[in-house]
Amino acid sequence: MIEKLEKAFHKFMEEMKLDMTDASLKDTPKRVAKMFANETCKWLYEEAPKITTFPNDNGYSWMVIVRDIEVKSLCEHHFQPFIWTCDIAYIPKNKVVWLSKFARVVDYFSRRPQVQERLTQQIFDFWKKELETDNIIVRINCEHFCMKLRWVEEPCSNTITCIAGWVFLNDNKAREEFFNHLKIW
Repeated sequence: MIEKLEKAFHKFMEEMKLDMTDASLKDTPKRVAKMFANETCKWLYEEAPKITTFPNDNGYSWMVIVRDIEVKSLCEHHFQPFIWTCDIAYIPKNKVVWLSKFARVVDYFSRRPQVQERLTQQIFDFWKKELETDNIIVRINCEHFCMKLRWVEEPCSNTITCIAGWVFLNDNKAREEFFNHLKIW
């Protein structure tokens, strides 16, 4: 795949009238192909990560919040990055999970051409299924470089998407607690 991507990007650069004999540019197609295949879109062809959950033997029923998980994705409309953070909270029922898994799942769904709304939904749906509860809230706050670098050139904007399950939709105290925790840190 990398070889095909390299050839395609070489053709793209030629069409842009770039001097492909320039020492600085001649290996760019290979670098770009490796970047997309091995880094930027590294989970595109992989199955979702296997997550081991554990019984909530202690009956923990308070909110668990994992904040500021790094989001690194590509806008599927312009192939420009969108980056910043994801915050996830859940109130355990019968299952709990190692906290590092939240970052792994965000990275898995982020590393592909994407739109932020779908990314938020995918993360929510994944955890709803794995934890067998909809007492989950996912909030993503990102800067979109398609907004910053393209025609509109809006350098200061960011986009927030949020999906909340039952308790966060219907219990004002739970929702307020989540958003208050995001403010105080």
